[in-house]
Amino acid sequence: MIMLRIAVQAKGRLYEETMLLLTESGIKLESGKRLLLIPARNFPIEVLFLRDDDIPQSVADGVADIGIVGENEYAEKKKNVVITKRLGFSKCRLSLAIPKEIEYPGISWFEGKVIATSYPEILKDFMAEKGISVDVHVITGSVEVAPGIGLSDAIFDIVSSGSTLVTNHLKEVEVLMKSEALLIQHPELSAEKLAVLEELLFRIEAVQMAEDKKYVLMNVPTENIDKIIEVLPGMKSPTIMPLAKEGWNSLHVVIEEKRFWDIIGKLKVLGAEGILVIPIEKMIL
Repeated sequence: MIMLRIAVQAKGRLYEETMLLLTESGIKLESGKRLLLIPARNFPIEVLFLRDDDIPQSVADGVADIGIVGENEYAEKKKNVVITKRLGFSKCRLSLAIPKEIEYPGISWFEGKVIATSYPEILKDFMAEKGISVDVHVITGSVEVAPGIGLSDAIFDIVSSGSTLVTNHLKEVEVLMKSEALLIQHPELSAEKLAVLEELLFRIEAVQMAEDKKYVLMNVPTENIDKIIEVLPGMKSPTIMPLAKEGWNSLHVVIEEKRFWDIIGKLKVLGAEGILVIPIEKMIL
């Protein structure tokens, strides 16, 4: 049997969100002791657990067929891989930060400064584009402590909430790039492996399509159906079924959860009753 090998981060937030996505896509890994390589029980895929910065290289070399990796690592490593899909989770940004007591006049402040980072290539490319000369100090680990112990004047690092910067008396001054999880693939997969990848993408898209969407059922008076349909921001046309009680119908529609509270009052004014909101697990268009 043809097995598609996917490289994923061995631990951390990206690992957790990747495992959740695979689970929701109906892929069940062999249980038991955590190993480097684990096959799925019900899908032709095996999961290879690696450090995040090793994933682009493993996919480029064909050790793994596909991988889920942060866009920051993809940009830093510059390997010959193909971006198959942007996954929309594990979002963060890569930013320049300086000690909070320093007055920041603009990007020219960095001229001649020492910047500590784990992403030297992204930083060098940016500074070269701006025509600014900097001394890049490569650190693996806690980059944010570098200015406090005199190792650098500033840092270039991943920022999620910004709390780590505050703890270390730093302030974010420039956002160089925004990052999210990417599904990447080897540029020369066989036809058999591409077929497995297509099925995996189909499942992932079904899961993601259902995110933040709700299936809403309500009883509505027949005379107001057209007005209610105008209010509902649903997909295509809602389903309408007559009720046993004359003059009333059951209306079913899929809407984004964030918009539900904006329209609930309008629905009630138009006579909608018995409104039921149901979560959607998967959605296939």
